Amino acid sequence: MVLQSRKQAPKGYIPGLGRGAAGFTTRSDIGPAAPALGSSDDALTSSAAAGGSRAAEQRAAKLAMQRRRQQEQQQQQSTTSQVAVPGPFGVAPIGYVAGMGRGAGGVAAASEGDSSLGRGPESHHIGGAQDDQYDDDDEEADRIYEEIEERMKKRRKKNAGQEAQNSTLNNIGSQFRELKENLATVSESEWAAIPDVGDYSLRYKQKRKQDTFTPITDSLLESRSIVNSDATSGNVSLTGTVQATDIGNGPNSSGFKSVVSNMSGLAEARGTVLGMSLDRMSDSVTGQTVVDPKGYLTSLSNTKLASNAEIGDINKARLLLKSVRDTNPHHGPGWIAAARVEEAAGKTLQARKLIQEGCEACPTNEDVWLEAARLHPPDMAKTILASAVRHIPTSVKLFLRAAELETNDDSKKAVLRKGLEMNPTSVTLWKEAIELEDAEDAKILLSVAVEKVPQSIDMWLALAKLETYDNARKVLNQARRALPTERSIWIAAAKLEESQNHDDMVDIIVQKAVKSLAKHDAIVTREQWLKEAEMAEAAQAPITSAAIIKHTIGIAVDVEDRRRTWADDANGALSRGAIATARAILAHSLAAFPSKRSLWMQAVELERKHGNSKSLDDVLAAASERLPKQEIFWLLRAKEKWTLGDIEKAREILTQAFAANPNSEPIWLAAAKLEWEIGEIDRARVLFSRARERAPSDRVYMKSALLERELQQYDDALSLIDQGLEIYPQFPKLYMMGGQICSEDLAPNKENLDRARFFFEKGLKNCPNSFVLWILSSRLEERAPSLLSNNNNNNSSTGVGFTKARSLLELARLKNPKCPELWIEAIRLERRAGNDKLAITLMARALQECPNSGLLLAENISTSPRPERKAKSADAIKRNPDDPLVITAVASLFASERKMDKARKWFERAVVLNPDLGDTWAKYYVFECESGDETKVKSVMDRCIASDPKHGEVWCSIMKDMKNRKKSVREGLELAKEHFLSKRKDT
Repeated sequence: MVLQSRKQAPKGYIPGLGRGAAGFTTRSDIGPAAPALGSSDDALTSSAAAGGSRAAEQRAAKLAMQRRRQQEQQQQQSTTSQVAVPGPFGVAPIGYVAGMGRGAGGVAAASEGDSSLGRGPESHHIGGAQDDQYDDDDEEADRIYEEIEERMKKRRKKNAGQEAQNSTLNNIGSQFRELKENLATVSESEWAAIPDVGDYSLRYKQKRKQDTFTPITDSLLESRSIVNSDATSGNVSLTGTVQATDIGNGPNSSGFKSVVSNMSGLAEARGTVLGMSLDRMSDSVTGQTVVDPKGYLTSLSNTKLASNAEIGDINKARLLLKSVRDTNPHHGPGWIAAARVEEAAGKTLQARKLIQEGCEACPTNEDVWLEAARLHPPDMAKTILASAVRHIPTSVKLFLRAAELETNDDSKKAVLRKGLEMNPTSVTLWKEAIELEDAEDAKILLSVAVEKVPQSIDMWLALAKLETYDNARKVLNQARRALPTERSIWIAAAKLEESQNHDDMVDIIVQKAVKSLAKHDAIVTREQWLKEAEMAEAAQAPITSAAIIKHTIGIAVDVEDRRRTWADDANGALSRGAIATARAILAHSLAAFPSKRSLWMQAVELERKHGNSKSLDDVLAAASERLPKQEIFWLLRAKEKWTLGDIEKAREILTQAFAANPNSEPIWLAAAKLEWEIGEIDRARVLFSRARERAPSDRVYMKSALLERELQQYDDALSLIDQGLEIYPQFPKLYMMGGQICSEDLAPNKENLDRARFFFEKGLKNCPNSFVLWILSSRLEERAPSLLSNNNNNNSSTGVGFTKARSLLELARLKNPKCPELWIEAIRLERRAGNDKLAITLMARALQECPNSGLLLAENISTSPRPERKAKSADAIKRNPDDPLVITAVASLFASERKMDKARKWFERAVVLNPDLGDTWAKYYVFECESGDETKVKSVMDRCIASDPKHGEVWCSIMKDMKNRKKSVREGLELAKEHFLSKRKDT
């Protein structure tokens, strides 16, 4: 309804223009009779508007309207200056456009050169909308487009100018081609007469170089080389045959000469230069070359070339040191540094020149003269040093350097004697001169030297060593009077007396030395005296060392701290390898504290490791005499005699021990064992019987039963065990032995197995905390069905034994919580039964209850699959890093991976942590045997024998077996090796 009510659209209305719609013109709007557009600007504008978008149409209309207004303004200005001509309707007003009131667009006259905007509705449409659509923004946009167009025109013009200039330059270069060709005929004098082109600008005025070189032509170089061929190559022509062909007359000629040189001359010149270089490198003294002919080219390839940074640093150092020399020309280190910079830069001649100037500027500086001597050849260095000693006659270094430059001893002696004339109190010159002389001449020089330099202790001692005994005593007495506060003279006198076997005089001299030094207020600390004692021992003077210890060990030590301090001193000396000093300290300590058992044990260990059998027996005899109630010294002495094969002496010692300790169990057992080991069974039985009467103990009954078991007197053994259990029911080893005799030694029948069960059950009742009893009882129940089935020829296997053993171990873990041995036995039981998954579960539970148990951690490593062992090893080390079982397991893992060095390192760590563990020694021995190094195998065997291990699961099972009881440690190690190798094959 709204649309219908509207009438005709207003003038200039464009539908959709307010909401951004663009108009368009169709062919039907133009019509078939539309005239063609002209070539004028208005025509082009109308054409663009007709074929483009609505925005383009509007812009074209605005441009046309702007031009039209400008033309109208010009016309108005012209009409105002002229007289208006009235028409038929009178004079038109200013700005009047015919037809503007009815919507017609202005049309310029054809005489003014403007073409029509076209006929038809589109032209009228655009003309009617011109005044309302063109604003300031459109004007600014038109202005920007015009500026851009102007700039593009300038750029095109500039590019066209450059192209024209390049073409001009190319033409200029071609013009000088003929002149360049004529340069080949320029002579050397004409070339030299060409003036230099200088740069006289202010910027480069100060930086201009003094010498300017102008490149010359090839022809001039060729002619100069022909003239100077003899001078450059040693009468060898370098140029060869020169062929010059002028081909400038042909049609295809280039105007150049072709020069062909013979290259054989260059090769000959290269050989000549190499020979001259080798001649320069020859030794200036002997005339022999110092260059290795074979490695010469290799050394050239290794030559270091200075980089730009290094060259820059050298130049900076030169400027800095030049400033130092200019500021203080008498400063010697500046000259030395400058010369060394030049030497480092490879300019030896410049370095020599600088150091010569330094010698002139600093004639009293010995370091400058020494540097000059170093930089010059030996012959020139001698001359330099001769001049130096004239300027500085008291310089010892100059004379020593001059003596070093001499090649024979006579010349050296002459230089040193000249130096001694100038410096008679120089100890260094005296020592150098004396070293060149033989014994007799040295003695004469020393006698003069001690007169000139009486304060030199080295001169006195050297003279005393060269003299005879009587003269040496006189010399030392003179030295003592000259130097009353020097302890070295007293010690030298003591050593002199010891060398003559005057042992009593040694102690007297050291005693006088201590008093004399104290009288003259010479402060000598206790540590200095101990060091002197160790030095005396190193000089093969143990008596002097002992005398020093005797008279100085108590200096500045409190009475209550003497024993502890002296024990520490002995250990410290022993750690430094001073055995005699440590022995002397312990002897003095025992003299002051004769009843201290720890000091006696320390002395016994010292003699056992570093002494001999006689010294050990002397210490043990003295200890037994001082401490007769200490059975250990009697037993050790008897064992040493028994080991050496002196049975009668061992019996005598034990008899004395009986007299001092009549009811001592260890002495009774030692006496019985002695007779037992040598085969005197009857005497051993008698001794055991007396021991049970006079000194009864659980160990006495156990050893008595063990003797009868070894002799296979099982009934007597069981009778002794019963007697012992009546007296000592809490001793678990008797129950163990009774059960083992019934289950292992006697016939495997039901009666004996019941007797064994009785022993174990009784033992578990009286000793519930003994895990060994629980383990032995479970193993008996595990083996019982198989033993009975074998005895009855019945091979049927049942799980009754495993069930009973499992029950016992569970009960044992309830009564003994956190016991890793019981957990290990339960895990191994399940593995023997084939329950691997249950064994893994038990291992996890065991590690939860005993997370830091080395036994469990080691078992977990060895039984885990190979891919998991590394992770298990890392976890075990993190939990318990110092357990020898864990360390051994890790070492075995490295050995299985053939990491020999790591495995050996970890095995060493394990045996150091616990040398009493036989299993570790056995695994280490197996590893070294597989490595194939006989030296290391023997070393491990000897160390194991010295350690005499007593513990270890496998080790104890082997060594405590009745058939192996008398085997040595060496044999036990071999048996353990076989056990581990067989176990490895089974797995």
